[in-house]
Amino acid sequence: MVCTMATARADDLARGRALFAPCRACHALDPTASTMAGPNLAGLIGRRIAGDAAFDYSPVLRQAGAQNRRWDRAMLEAFLADPEAMFPGMWMTGRRMPEAAERRALAALLADPAAR
Repeated sequence: MVCTMATARADDLARGRALFAPCRACHALDPTASTMAGPNLAGLIGRRIAGDAAFDYSPVLRQAGAQNRRWDRAMLEAFLADPEAMFPGMWMTGRRMPEAAERRALAALLADPAAR
């Protein structure tokens, strides 16, 4: 059972890395990387929304951060399904991820600091 869970986790991380490839145009995962067109996503899970001090967030994301809302995996997966529905008027452009398995894999990558 442990082997099966470890294999599933490794598969999710590998899939997450592949899914994150287009995101690298705007987002970094290295906590020492400079700010890009989008905020740095290192340490995203548990972080306050709009919590990268080096990034200029849209008003709707700043408002969520001011309410001390924080990213967790469930919120991240919902965001990936439809970012604009969660935060109408945000400045990020990007695609929705309609497949739950894809959202789960990308969230697994972003939740695991050792997976970079």
